[in-house]
Order: sequence, then structure tokens, then C-alpha cells
Amino acid sequence: MYLFFRKLLSIFFHIKYKINVINEENIPDMKGGYIIASNHLSYADPPMIASVIRGKFSFMAKDELFHKNPFFTFVIKACGAFPVVRGAGDDAPMRMAKESIEKGRIFVIFPEGTRSKDGTIGRVKSGIAVIAGQSGAPILPVCLRYSGKNKVDVNIGKLIPPEELVIDPDDRKSVRNICKRIQDDLVNLQQEINENGQN
Repeated sequence: MYLFFRKLLSIFFHIKYKINVINEENIPDMKGGYIIASNHLSYADPPMIASVIRGKFSFMAKDELFHKNPFFTFVIKACGAFPVVRGAGDDAPMRMAKESIEKGRIFVIFPEGTRSKDGTIGRVKSGIAVIAGQSGAPILPVCLRYSGKNKVDVNIGKLIPPEELVIDPDDRKSVRNICKRIQDDLVNLQQEINENGQN
């Protein structure tokens, strides 16, 4: 069922959008077991990423999306989504993220925590550093840009290895350093997209 919906969405997105993949050679050969950290611009971001990178995905989605209508709930669950209740203080989403990575899925996270209204890369929150540190998974930075006439640029960054994502439990600065590293990578990828667009 998952593969069917993924293929269906991939076909639809390649028909609807003109997708330009930058640095496609950076996509890992691994089928799963890693994290994708992407900027967040649209509800279309998860299937957009899945249309470019092959594998079985999982991602967090706000709880409200699971109560829109039964069909929509069925579709996002079939695509690997699980609910997150904002402000609940529940560690279940973090645990589920780690478990999905351990099962060989590609865990997609939008580390800014919300969609950007103006496209600016916001501050990366600590959740991604904790998930990476606990799972021992590498992180693939990905940056998206939607532009006129349904054009989408998808810039693939270089995989950040697990040894560069180790958290020191006695030093909070280690978490901040990881977050800054990811944020800097996303900003650089966005800058590269903008520069290519001007050529």
C-alpha cells in the first residue's frame, strides 16, 4: 500500500511540477536509516521530497491533519506520517522517529518547526539534534524553493555523518552546535539555489 501511494504521488508531482534537482549526486545510496532535514514552505514538501529521493519515509505531522477527513487521514498514514500534538510535552514522537529510523526508514523532519511565510530559513530547534544523537543516524540537508509556473528547485546537501552529530549530555552547547551546523547548511543550499536562479 505504501509503495503504491508513493508511486502515485511521485507521478502526480512530476506531472504537476517542473522539478529541478541540484546536486543529485549527494543522494545517499542507502535505502533508509537516515534523516532528511528540510526547510518548510508548503504542505506539499513531504511528497515533493519523496518524489525526488527513493525509499520508505516517515515524518511528523501536526495532530489536526489527522482529523480533517477519513480519506486524507488514510493517505497521510499510508505515506508514513504520525501525529504530533504541539505543546503536549510528550516524548512519543521522538521515540517513534527513532524507531522508524531503526526500521530502515528515511525520517523527514522540518527542523524549523513551522512553515516559513517568506522563505527565510528560521532557527533550527533542538529536536533534530536529539533524534540524530539518540539514533546514531546521519543527516541529509535538503532545501526547497517554489517559484512561478510550478517550478520547484530541490537542492541536496552533503550527508552529515553520525560522528559529527554526537551529543555530549554534560554540554548543552553540543546540541546548539549541531543545530547551527544544520541551519548553516540549509542557508548555504538556499543561497546556491538563488544564485543558480540568477544565472
